[in-house]
Amino acid sequence: MRVFICYEGFSEPFDVPPDQTVMALKQAVKSNFLVQLSDDEQARQYLELSYGGAALHDSWALSDVGITSGSTIRCFVKTEQRPVMYVFNTVTGETLPIAGNESLLHTSVAKLTTMISVQSGIPVSTFRLSTPANVQLYDCNQLQDYAIKTGTILRLDTWDGWVEFLRGCLQGHRLTVQGHLSEEKPVMRFQLRVALYIAAWSGHLDLAGWLLERGVHPEEPVGVHPYRQWCHQTAHQDTRKCSTHAAAESGQLLILKLFINSNILSLACRDPEGRDPLKIAIQCGHGECARYLANKLCSVVSLPNMSLPMRIYLQIKCWVSSGKKRAASNRCQYNSAAFKARLGKTLLVDGFNQPKMSSKSRGAATKQGRGNKALLPIRNLLSISHLPSKRAKPLLPSLQTMKEMQEKHERRMESREDASLEFSHHCGQKLRENVVYCLTMASTFTEKPWMKQLDIARTLVRKHVHSMDRCS
Repeated sequence: MRVFICYEGFSEPFDVPPDQTVMALKQAVKSNFLVQLSDDEQARQYLELSYGGAALHDSWALSDVGITSGSTIRCFVKTEQRPVMYVFNTVTGETLPIAGNESLLHTSVAKLTTMISVQSGIPVSTFRLSTPANVQLYDCNQLQDYAIKTGTILRLDTWDGWVEFLRGCLQGHRLTVQGHLSEEKPVMRFQLRVALYIAAWSGHLDLAGWLLERGVHPEEPVGVHPYRQWCHQTAHQDTRKCSTHAAAESGQLLILKLFINSNILSLACRDPEGRDPLKIAIQCGHGECARYLANKLCSVVSLPNMSLPMRIYLQIKCWVSSGKKRAASNRCQYNSAAFKARLGKTLLVDGFNQPKMSSKSRGAATKQGRGNKALLPIRNLLSISHLPSKRAKPLLPSLQTMKEMQEKHERRMESREDASLEFSHHCGQKLRENVVYCLTMASTFTEKPWMKQLDIARTLVRKHVHSMDRCS
């Protein structure tokens, strides 16, 4: 078939087979137009082919995205800055490139932590950074204090036993998040705020709605881990960011609508820099979110016998909310002690004890915690009260039934997971994630109608299934 390539105002016909890959077409375009691409230590240039408003991936075949004879493909030369450093994310197993120039090496660790949080969607209070020599980076220091050079690969670690929990938050799996909540109430409340933050950044409506039903407030800051709440004065300033700010930064319009319908105070919450969600959406370039927030702020609230502008109504609501919190803290300070750190609980101070942030699995962290428990004295074990009695009754039938039901449920879940892994995994992703990925890729063809986008998504999913069959 014959397609036309437009490059810098020129159009040339190319006779290619329908199953030719984008990479092979790039090589033909490069040799035909005599394109010279530079590649140095700071930046590199590459060719990008665009069709229907979307950039074509090198591994795609032309027929997979609906390119037929007579189609016009645009060609551009793009410049990409080489990353200054990399961060290995132990939660996702991916390596994040940190773009910028050499001046980034002279910035503070706190600024780098903010960049990583915005790029990965994980709150700053849930991870720490370390050098390849396993030296922890503290927010108050500069990167040059650790002799970090260009190309250094840093490591991102989270709290022990949190890897599965954070991974479930990023994937939007509510059952996984629910199954990995801590038994300690202060830690569990902190985990719920973290989960809502990640759900807002990722756009998981189901998980966000479930967390709102659990009583998590989208305008409430994520805060610090309960183990570190006595050191909150030295914490990163982004610990005062809330889930609404994360949704505005990532442009999640549906999440913003959900939060505002749940609590109108989400419109007025401000981040550590004093920005409200509208200003964040404008600075991040999310036009639809900015228009929605602006319309909400310019609306009128109808009350019995009166109407108030939204901004004045928000000021009154904030004043009432602060008054309620102050009254509750004065009257119910003893009732709220159960949700705060108490005597005998773990306390972490920088430089004085282990941070407990080495990304250990939940089983390893539990075994380590159990290993610190002291055994009972032998004399107590051999006392008369601990000896078996002839009249001792066996285990209650109800407890046995519950234990058997739990074991059967665990075996059923394991067999179900093993059966699904056989055909759902492909290139490290599950089938559902592949379908979502293909739909996202098809939605980038903005110049095509939505029915055509759906056909492209079906073709990409079918290709993934065939590739999975060949791998198996």
